[in-house]
Amino acid sequence: MQSKNIQIHLPLLKEKEVELFVKREDLLHPFISGNKFRKLKYNLQKAKELGKTSLLTFGGAYSNHILATAAAGKEYGFGTLGVIRGEELGEDVSKTLSKNATLQKAANFGMEFLFVSRAAYQQKHQEAYIKGLLEMYPNSYVLPEGGTNALAIKGCEEILTSSDDCFTHIACAMGTGGTVTGIINASKKYQNVGVYPALKGNWIQEEMLKLQPNKNNWTLFKEYHFGGYGKVTQELVTFINTFKQQTQISLDPIYTGKMMYGLLKEIEQNQLKKGSKVLAIHTGGLQGIAGINTRLAQKNKPLII
Repeated sequence: MQSKNIQIHLPLLKEKEVELFVKREDLLHPFISGNKFRKLKYNLQKAKELGKTSLLTFGGAYSNHILATAAAGKEYGFGTLGVIRGEELGEDVSKTLSKNATLQKAANFGMEFLFVSRAAYQQKHQEAYIKGLLEMYPNSYVLPEGGTNALAIKGCEEILTSSDDCFTHIACAMGTGGTVTGIINASKKYQNVGVYPALKGNWIQEEMLKLQPNKNNWTLFKEYHFGGYGKVTQELVTFINTFKQQTQISLDPIYTGKMMYGLLKEIEQNQLKKGSKVLAIHTGGLQGIAGINTRLAQKNKPLII
C-alpha cells in the first residue's frame, strides 16, 4: 500500500525558494493510519505466525496507538487489550468513554481496557509485570507503548520509496522514535532527516542513539514541543487551522502540527538553502483531534477545525 506526495504552495515557500511536499501516510487507512499502519504490519504477521489470539498493548487515554491496535485487532481477527494509564478512568468506564472519543472508538472495535495507576504503568517494560499480565490474558502478543520495536522499525523503513530519492530533506515528528529510525535507515546519505520530538527532555537524544539508526544524517529540533507531549497552545491551534485553510490538509496537534510548525519556522529563518526540496511525513493521528477539542472546549478555547 502506497501513500502519495502532495506539493504545498505557500507564500513563504515561494519567497525562500524551497519546495515542500507532504507524504500523505494519513490516507493509508481510516483508523490504522500513517505510522501506526507501518508499525503494526510485521508485528501482526508475527502474531499470526506464533498462533497468538490477542494483542496486548499500552497507552494513555488519547493514544493513537491504542485505537490503531483496536482497529487492527478487529480487522485481522485478534482480541485486544489496552493497558491504560490512569486508574481513575476505570472508576466509571461509561463516563470515561462518553468523554473520550479515542477510547470509545477502541471499545467499539472490541478492545478491553485495564486501567492502572501511573506507578503500575511505569512498570510496562519490566519482565515480571508483563509476565503477570500474560497470566491474566494468556496467548497475547505484547506490543510496547507506541508500538516501537524492531518489527515496527522494519515497517517504517517502507515509508520512503525510490520515488523519494529526489528530496534533499525529510521531516518527521518523533514520539517513541521508531518511525524516524525507520525513515533514517531508509534515507539516502545525502538527505538530511529533521526529527521533531513531540515530547520535551534531554533524554530524547539518548533515546534516538539507543534505537541505533544506521546513518548519522539526522538533526533533532527539540524546541517545537509546545510544552511537552499532549500540550496544545492557542498558537499551535491557530497554526493548524491556518495551514488547513491554506492547503486543505489537516494536521494533528500532538505530532504533525508541531512538526510542520517547526519545519516552516526553520525555512522562515533561512536554515534551508534555496533550491531545497523537502518531504514532510504526515504520520496520521487525526482521530486525536476530537479528544483535544473536548479539552479545549472545557476551557472555552477556540477549537481545531
